[in-house]
Amino acid sequence: MSIKSDKWIRRMAQDHNMIEPFEHNQIKNVNGEKVISFGTSSYGYDIRCADEFKVFTNINSTIVDPKNFDPDSFVEVSGKGYCIIPPNSFALARTVEYFRIPRSVLTVCLGKSTYARCGIIVNVTPFEPEWEGYVTLEFSNTTPLPAKIYANEGVAQVLFFESDEVCDVSYADRAGKYMGQIGVTLPRP
Repeated sequence: MSIKSDKWIRRMAQDHNMIEPFEHNQIKNVNGEKVISFGTSSYGYDIRCADEFKVFTNINSTIVDPKNFDPDSFVEVSGKGYCIIPPNSFALARTVEYFRIPRSVLTVCLGKSTYARCGIIVNVTPFEPEWEGYVTLEFSNTTPLPAKIYANEGVAQVLFFESDEVCDVSYADRAGKYMGQIGVTLPRP
C-alpha cells in the first residue's frame, strides 16, 4: 500500500470523477483575498467546508446517544460564509466536494494545521473502498472561547492509499449506511 501523488489524484479526478468539483492546484487566494488553502497538494487533496452547518446545543438537555440521536440537539446555520462554534462544543458540516472512492483505495483525512493551531480539531473517518458522497465533517472547539470556521475554504487534507490487492467486500458491496450522503448527515444506527 502506498500514498498517492498529485499526478495520480489529478488523473483520477479527471478520468474517473473521483472528486467533484476539483481544483488541479492548491488555491490560496480567491478574488485577490487570502483563504485557507484548498485543492491538490503534493500527496493529498485539501477539502473545503460548505456553508451548511449544524451546531451542537444543549438546550434540550438530552443524552447524546449514537443509536438514538436527537436531531434537535443541533441548530442549523447557513448562508453566512462562516460558523461560530461555542466554547467547548462542536459543529457538523459537509464538504463542498463529492467523492467517489475507487475499490482499491482507502483515505485518511487530517485537519489542517491552521485550525489545529487555534484549538479547533477536525475529525473525519476514513473513506472506505467504493464509498461515495459528500463528507460529513466534525469540528470540535477545544477552547474556552468561541471559534470561527470559514465556509468554502480549506479545512482538512485527504490522503489516498492504494492497496496492492483489491478487497473482497467494499463499502458499496455491504450497502454501508452512509453511502451517497448528500447533506450534513447525523449518526445512523
